[in-house]
Amino acid sequence: MGPTTDEEKPENGGGRGGIAVVEAVSTAVAEIAGLPESRGPLRRLCCDLARRVKLLGPLFDELRDGGGGSLGEFQARTIASLHGALVRAKELLVSVDDGSKLYQALQRETFVYRFLEVTEHMEKALSEVSYDKLDISEEVKEQIELVHAQFQRAKGKIDSPDLQLLKDLNWALREKYCDPIVLKRISEKLQLRTINDMKKESVALHEMVISSGGEPKECLKDMSSLLKKLKDCVVVENPTSDTLENKTSSMKHRSPIIPDDFRCPISLELMTDPVIVSTGQTYERSCIQKWIDGGHKTCPKMQQNLSHTALTPNFVLKSLISQWCDTNGIELPKKQGNCRDKKPGSHSDCDCPGINSLLQKLKNGNQDEQRAAAGELRLLAKRNADNRVCIAEAGAIPFLVELLSSPDPRTQEHAVTALLNLSINESNKGNIVNARAIPRIVGVLQNGSMEARENAAATLFSLSVIDENKVTIGAAGAIPALIDLLCQGSLRGKKDAATALFNLCIYQGNKVKAIKAGIVEHLMRLLVDPSGGMMDEALAILAILVGNADGKPAIALSNPIPVLVGVMRTGSPRNRENAAAVLWSLCTGDVQQLSAARELGAEEALKELMETGTDRAKRKAGSLLELMRQASEA
Repeated sequence: MGPTTDEEKPENGGGRGGIAVVEAVSTAVAEIAGLPESRGPLRRLCCDLARRVKLLGPLFDELRDGGGGSLGEFQARTIASLHGALVRAKELLVSVDDGSKLYQALQRETFVYRFLEVTEHMEKALSEVSYDKLDISEEVKEQIELVHAQFQRAKGKIDSPDLQLLKDLNWALREKYCDPIVLKRISEKLQLRTINDMKKESVALHEMVISSGGEPKECLKDMSSLLKKLKDCVVVENPTSDTLENKTSSMKHRSPIIPDDFRCPISLELMTDPVIVSTGQTYERSCIQKWIDGGHKTCPKMQQNLSHTALTPNFVLKSLISQWCDTNGIELPKKQGNCRDKKPGSHSDCDCPGINSLLQKLKNGNQDEQRAAAGELRLLAKRNADNRVCIAEAGAIPFLVELLSSPDPRTQEHAVTALLNLSINESNKGNIVNARAIPRIVGVLQNGSMEARENAAATLFSLSVIDENKVTIGAAGAIPALIDLLCQGSLRGKKDAATALFNLCIYQGNKVKAIKAGIVEHLMRLLVDPSGGMMDEALAILAILVGNADGKPAIALSNPIPVLVGVMRTGSPRNRENAAAVLWSLCTGDVQQLSAARELGAEEALKELMETGTDRAKRKAGSLLELMRQASEA
């Protein structure tokens, strides 16, 4: 008798596993259904995805009511695959809700690509479910088939962008002084109409600056400049309420009313030094410090226990308050009237007792407490350099490394991201490696959730800045896992993987590992897909692999000449430079490659590069033209 296939196994093979997976999927659907309605430039994409997911609810309600025990092992696996797709869908929807609306509008194609990825994942997972074998009603079956058809139609379908919005944004970014009508039109379409909207957008941009390692890209600086123009529009048009209706004229003859969001909930005075506590509420620093020093362990407004007593400056709100004061001719007070300044020496943003409390939860807490503590440390390590030093000095790194092996995916994700944030500090890099974190980070990279894998890749890149760590990371098996992420991750994940691979492949031994793992095939696929946004990274990695004895023939076998010549003609300056460098290496000592390059018109592209390329591109182009001249004279 032959082996029993998954489909032929008894229908109760899923057992308790079937119950668990149905509960997990049902919870995921409910969580997505409970998300707030999306606003901003991606509203339609978010609403369509959330609506389709909500329609899946009756399927899992019926399966859950039936106990889930009737699922076979194969069916349980297909439902588990669907759960993975739902988790990705929720992560995308949450990231859009929390993210910058300006960035989403300006980088719309990137987000459309992410939505298409999730849609394809959902459709594939739904297509693998055998609905005839499930104990569900005909009505529910018909509804699920309808949803599946909707996902099928949505695959590859790209909505047209709002051309007027793009025109307005480009104009507003380019011009120093903007027409208020244009700014108001932008604020309406991006749903940045109130002071609260502006605060949320400022936080989102601030998070992007932090995640860029403190060196924000030019686009972030442009968006921050545009956001200031939009903020000024809000404050000037209506400094007294949270709408954009113009009431400035009615304010000229009376003292402005302080917006509620600018008042400390304790003193009810205008805040001069707003800080955020662990519940997310903002208070005047001196007032909340006095409350804490009085022995209180709760948030005065929310009445929730404070998980720690660290106070994080709310720079965004402080900027808004300052702008409002300037607009209304108000001098910002030096001190709060009802609260005295805190004691000398207590001004540090690093709260050692709070961090030690979190450390105890990492060490001795249950799974829920460990997850929460790792999440808090993740955020604290992200906020400022002092926290990164304090957390490491408190001894948190070994416990975070231990949690990389946690069976709870969210705890694992928090732990690896906390280590990523801590690794920004140079001294912490050594502490993380000494805690034998690298093999466990590679384990997360191989088996974690998508976000955890992407952050693990970023952590390995951060650690690989130290040369000796490149060897350790390569030996731990990171390279095949990074290549896998390069193929399967989101655009951000692919870029994290590519950056880590580039840095690791500076070491010769890792080049060999990458080539043997098949990296060249994947890089060439990224190179011929300019819409994928990975051409820069693919070329940069090829440029360092082609100098390797194994790398050159592997690249030559992938028929790279047509692509490289095309990039030299139309690519960005850096890509033209790297394409010329790769082509030069391929043609040196290889008459066949040199002949192929000449036949495809490389000489003309190289001559143009001699005129307009970077210094390095000019050198490579000149050397390659000389090779061609010598070959023609031979």
